[in-house]
Amino acid sequence: MIREQLGQAFEILGLAHMAAVYDHHAEEASRDSISYLEFLDKLLWAEIEFKRERAAKTNLKLAKLPYVKGLDTFDFEFQPSANQRKINELKTLSFVGRSENVMFLGPPGVGKTHLAVGLAVEGIRNGFTAYFLSAHELILMIKENIESGRIHRKMKALSKPDILIIDEVGYATMEPDVAHYFFQIVSNRYEKGSIILTSNKSYGSWGDVFGDNIVATAILDRLLHHSTTINIKGDSYRIKEKKKAGFYDVSKFESNSTD
Repeated sequence: MIREQLGQAFEILGLAHMAAVYDHHAEEASRDSISYLEFLDKLLWAEIEFKRERAAKTNLKLAKLPYVKGLDTFDFEFQPSANQRKINELKTLSFVGRSENVMFLGPPGVGKTHLAVGLAVEGIRNGFTAYFLSAHELILMIKENIESGRIHRKMKALSKPDILIIDEVGYATMEPDVAHYFFQIVSNRYEKGSIILTSNKSYGSWGDVFGDNIVATAILDRLLHHSTTINIKGDSYRIKEKKKAGFYDVSKFESNSTD
């Protein structure tokens, strides 16, 4: 009778995992003479951890990350300019709690996206929400929503995640209306949510990226006010892997450059 009542209580309270592990913990408590409080503590934390893991899996899917890589797989020996001390500080996620931004600058292939994704994965595992999109995807999204008349709804949606990752800013120049809404995204999240941004352009070149020095200055003013910038100056991981596999012959490029 009591087991049936407990089963009903678990169901009503939505404690599915607790219902699944109750017998195991009850047997353990009886065998080891665990107190009622310890027994209850084990049950509750089992349910909490289950819910955390389930939420993390859901949020990982919703984040639309291009891949899942942790910071522990980043090769700091190959890329020593990626300040490991700063990355470890960022890994604590205190910047998310303070709604601060992180900027990764450097040439293609040096691991900027890996670091951005790694921080997002760390955040999701610790209960934060994240959303990833490339600058190209953002440009198309803005244009489509301007045309459909849903741009304000989209701006509101992009202000919700705890961490917004915008990847590869600088590969395409933005038209004035797109640059305006990019500014709105940054402005809406200012001191309310974190942005992790990667770019192959130095800040001095952002006037060209946004097609207007005044707009670029306004965007940078808000992005950089509370932020950490990490400049990465090194070789491309992709070229490194191709060299290892024997698919990349530097001499061909050197001979072509002298023609």
